Amino acid sequence: MGMLTDKIALVTGASRGIGAAAARLFTEEGATVVLTARTESALKAIADDLPGASYVVADLGDVASIERAVATVVERHGRLDIAFNNGAVGVPPHPVADFPEDDFDLVLRVNLKGVFYAVSAEVKAMAGNGGAIVNTSSVGSLMGNPALPAYGAAKRAVNSLTESAAVTYAKDGIRVNAIAPGLTMTEMVEDWNRHDPGVIDRIVAGTPLGRAAQPEEIAQAAAWLLSDRASFVTGVVLPVTGGTAV
Repeated sequence: MGMLTDKIALVTGASRGIGAAAARLFTEEGATVVLTARTESALKAIADDLPGASYVVADLGDVASIERAVATVVERHGRLDIAFNNGAVGVPPHPVADFPEDDFDLVLRVNLKGVFYAVSAEVKAMAGNGGAIVNTSSVGSLMGNPALPAYGAAKRAVNSLTESAAVTYAKDGIRVNAIAPGLTMTEMVEDWNRHDPGVIDRIVAGTPLGRAAQPEEIAQAAAWLLSDRASFVTGVVLPVTGGTAV
């Protein structure tokens, strides 16, 4: 029996990186997964390789699109048991004084508003049956983040959202947690390194385990929090940082 046997799962931001790794892992652990992101070709390629999986194209910065994605899971499977809100967007690094307003608005729209309304739709879908939700935060939400201040601010707000939703919906049997990954080798981090050459090496040098995480390692933490093995865990922001102090 896998950790997620017989669970109906939604994974957002599932076209690459941590989301794609989570879709694969959740399937291996027994879940039936619905993937969502904006890029249909990538979603289809991943879903076609996963038994029982399907996908729905959605813009995670648009509330109506998010709500349609959650409704589609319920239409296809009759319920939603677990949700991994992993969708996010990154922008080039800038300090606060030089941060472009368009970049700020994009980061807040996808990384905070998108997660907020995903949680809103998911708890409604889980009402009466219970469930579990995990939001992807960041180690950058737990410390100063001079290169990515809007990203860090949005993720810190996700932490607050997670804690508030956990308290609000515990009575309904819905657990809400977050993970705060450290440096993880995703396309977003590779983009960051192109804008700031050497940033990966600098962060690795300050990581006690001496390396970056692979997306699959972050997915493992999310899977445990979503599983019944974490049945008494809610309202937690779990650092998955390789020992980086936060």
